Amino acid sequence: MTTSRRTFFSRIADGIGGAAMLSLLNDDLFTGQSLAADAHGPAKPRSFDLKPKATHFPPRAKAVIQLFMQGGPSQVDLFDPKSELTKNDGKSILKEIAKDLSSPDSAGGLMGSPFKFAQHGQAGTWVSELMPNLARHVDDIAIVRSMFNTHQNHEPALFKIQSGKLMPGLPSIGAWVTYGLGSENQNLPAYVVLDSPDGRLPVNTVQNWQSGYLPPLYQGTRMRSRGTPILNLKPEANEPGEVETLSRDLLGKLDRIHKKQRPGELQLDARIASYELAARMQMSASDALDITQESPETLKAYGIDEKLTDGYGRQALLARRLVERGVRFVQVFTPGQRWDNHSSIGTSLPNACKTTDQPVAALLADLKQRGLWDDVLVVWGGEFGRLPIAQLRPGANPKSAGRDHGPTGFSVWFAGAGIKGGTVYGNTDEIGYRAAENRTSVADWHATILHALGLHHEKLFFETHGFKERITGVDKPRIVKEIFA
Repeated sequence: MTTSRRTFFSRIADGIGGAAMLSLLNDDLFTGQSLAADAHGPAKPRSFDLKPKATHFPPRAKAVIQLFMQGGPSQVDLFDPKSELTKNDGKSILKEIAKDLSSPDSAGGLMGSPFKFAQHGQAGTWVSELMPNLARHVDDIAIVRSMFNTHQNHEPALFKIQSGKLMPGLPSIGAWVTYGLGSENQNLPAYVVLDSPDGRLPVNTVQNWQSGYLPPLYQGTRMRSRGTPILNLKPEANEPGEVETLSRDLLGKLDRIHKKQRPGELQLDARIASYELAARMQMSASDALDITQESPETLKAYGIDEKLTDGYGRQALLARRLVERGVRFVQVFTPGQRWDNHSSIGTSLPNACKTTDQPVAALLADLKQRGLWDDVLVVWGGEFGRLPIAQLRPGANPKSAGRDHGPTGFSVWFAGAGIKGGTVYGNTDEIGYRAAENRTSVADWHATILHALGLHHEKLFFETHGFKERITGVDKPRIVKEIFA
């Protein structure tokens, strides 16, 4: 008796033969693998969820607040004073740095910082006059002065610092963290994004918090810091509690039947999980994002209801309220590209600092006051820094000079969980152009964040198309252990 191709595939799933076939097809049916909590054996395929997961080793931090300063804060005007830069003001170094310029037609000579620096704290850390509030917390933060990126344009540099590579379509650091650790609160998203209160998306838009090839369950959830946090969260009509419970139970059973008939469809799993989460969030999200519960003193500390600081103050305060409730990763963006100071740096950079300095300092103090300091890692920085030369269009007033993008050397800082406050790690060269001492790559930065969370960058992987993909790729990053106590 001959067997048709259709009959073969319709019956192969039966019995021992079917079990063998399913085993062979396992990687195609389930495209991902879990992180190997047991380092002595390979990871085994599993379903994907946001339940808390084991770490590779005892963690220092349970959650992350990433204060992302999109646009490129100028290191030589904020954290990295250079006397040689001031001494050689006006000197041309165009030939030496031409390859790193995004706008070579407007490149000028070296430009010393127009801002004053002073030493602060017991460690005597240098901080610009533009950040007087953060200066009072320098003994709580560790500044890395030797970061570098590999592209001088915003879009590729943003992809690199968010996902490890210069291309779009890859999982962000927040997605990797939630994939690896899950969440402590099943009634709120594990990964929350707080972008501009005015609704403007940052450069690269939602790709900053995408899940890429990871299951969609792990992408960031965008929340608004003003008004309704998530649109259409509340039902149009309120039903009696018993009716609502019965409705959800019925939907859950139907969903499980639907999933059972379609195994391995990660988009479907994520869609069902998002609907279930939305139902649980109807109370939890409204409570978490209701800052009217805060004291007048707290609101004042964050600068809420003040013209310059209200927007970012709300975002910073919400970040604290979210991690306080078990959210794993919170990303806070500034409006637009406030730190992209191509012109008039004498006014544009002070404005960027005025909107964020007080709220950031308030966040650090608030985490301490509420007993969250030892559990939350705070990370500050942009996709790159600025060049030490002036950027000035031909014929323009010299007072309108700014700085071009500077990927070759810039500053970031860490605070909170296990960080050794008062630390300055690495250095740029004598004019602040290139990372020179203890150079710290983006892969090093990612590996260090994962390390603080108890995750080893080599063991946190996702298997797809036969490759074990990692946020650090094939690089051999170095964890910056010197910044930990």
